[in-house]
Amino acid sequence: MAQSKSELRNWAKQKRKGLDKNTALVQALVKSDAYKKANHVMHFYPMKDEVDLLAILDDKTKKFFLPKVDGDDLLCCPYCAGDELCVSCFNTQEPTSNPVDSELIDLVIVPALAVDKNNYRLGYGGGFYDRFLRDKSVTKIVCIPKELIVESVYPEKFDIPVDIVVTA
Repeated sequence: MAQSKSELRNWAKQKRKGLDKNTALVQALVKSDAYKKANHVMHFYPMKDEVDLLAILDDKTKKFFLPKVDGDDLLCCPYCAGDELCVSCFNTQEPTSNPVDSELIDLVIVPALAVDKNNYRLGYGGGFYDRFLRDKSVTKIVCIPKELIVESVYPEKFDIPVDIVVTA
């Protein structure tokens, strides 16, 4: 097993290539109490081989938001299926809508390459979500195939653990 964050990122990127759990993860997510209780949900537009949760956009009982990178920060922008997207500086899809107050959000679905047994996630190394979540009292959830749960992701003092890990 990997012995550093960098090695773990490489391992997780390779491991997830052969995993297709999108449908099962979406089903597990929408059955979770955290999702059922939420009204304003921030999620992410999937990158290559990343968990694809876009099917939740069919849920008309919720308002959805996507992140937009602004320097070192994430902004929270409204998003509905079919809304215009643009390519960000990180080659990800971002909404073109104007940002709103992120205090509206009551559930954040956070992307992860891997998650450890203490609910720390391994991201891509930019710290965007850790900065975004630092001072927020919002439910944080990761949806990830069980094969990507590891003993440790080598968390650092600035890393923010998630509240719930949904697996399939």
